[in-house]
Amino acid sequence: MADIPAHIRSVADHDGAVILDISKDQLFSLNPVGAIIWERLLNGHEIDEISKTIAAETGTEIAVVTADVNEFIAELKSKNLVHSPASDSSHPEGKR
Repeated sequence: MADIPAHIRSVADHDGAVILDISKDQLFSLNPVGAIIWERLLNGHEIDEISKTIAAETGTEIAVVTADVNEFIAELKSKNLVHSPASDSSHPEGKR
């Protein structure tokens, strides 16, 4: 599961999503599939669960979806938009 930092705000609809990093005054836009992944992360879904659901909904091989989802989440992490709960020392239990 990914943890969303407190300085992140977002809005999503069927066209995609916009993420605001208020600590850096930066906006990021997501396409509709990115928005689905983002919303599911916000709702506490595990990464493998997200991959399985998208694969089932799109008819795409799970290995392809899993690689794409992992790449997308790595990109989110590189921009400090998400992180693993265990990596946040200010929230040792991964909760807010």
